[in-house]
Amino acid sequence: MLLAIDIGNSNVVVGGLQDNRIAFQTRIATDHIKTSDEYAVEIKNMLDLSKVQVAEVEDCIISSVVPPVFNSIATGVRKLTGMEPLVVAPGVKTGLNIRMDNPASVGSDLIVAAVAAIQDYEPPLILIDMGTATTITVVDKGNAYIGGVIIPGIRVSAEALSNRAAQLPGIQLDRPGRVIGRNTVESMRSGIMYGAAATMDGMIERIEEELGRPVNHVLATGGIAQFVAPLCRRELKLERDLLLKGLNIIYHKNRA
Repeated sequence: MLLAIDIGNSNVVVGGLQDNRIAFQTRIATDHIKTSDEYAVEIKNMLDLSKVQVAEVEDCIISSVVPPVFNSIATGVRKLTGMEPLVVAPGVKTGLNIRMDNPASVGSDLIVAAVAAIQDYEPPLILIDMGTATTITVVDKGNAYIGGVIIPGIRVSAEALSNRAAQLPGIQLDRPGRVIGRNTVESMRSGIMYGAAATMDGMIERIEEELGRPVNHVLATGGIAQFVAPLCRRELKLERDLLLKGLNIIYHKNRA
């Protein structure tokens, strides 16, 4: 079994892949102060929860956008499995032609998701990841990673609104019943969720204008994407497991 770990700003995704199939997927909170021993215990607990023995882990791959946490988790994996994990970093084969001013600065999570996307969908395509930040990645013909957009995440925006405006409460981010809210909570939920959907529609339109042609596919991933995608006028195809799929593909491109 391949142990695949993606370290994000809010969550660490821990998954297992067996014969190119996702056997399990779990999440733990990203914590900057946890030690390598604590992360080793956390990962061991996730394996136990998924009824997987450490001895079944044959190799490991890690991607990260949080360097301090990466060091702790990588060391924890070494202690737990005795293996040196493959790390998604510059120099690793991905199958993407990264056309950025500084390719090394591109977040590994964006690379991993794009690798998974081009496996099943023909570029040009747009990939939207709604996490701590909402990122929009554009992959053109020839698997050319040409850039994208970074927007404050939906939860970040909602928290900032509640924290900076004394009379506005914290709200649950789910699908609004209508656009025109009849009370403060409804109005906030509409503004945040329909506002995010309108942003996606507008950005997709502007990206296609800049490309000079429509894209073949628009994919959406991330925990809150399931609530925003139905509100968009443009069709967004939900893909929940891009990170683990991408890590599996990159692993086989490099370990072979």
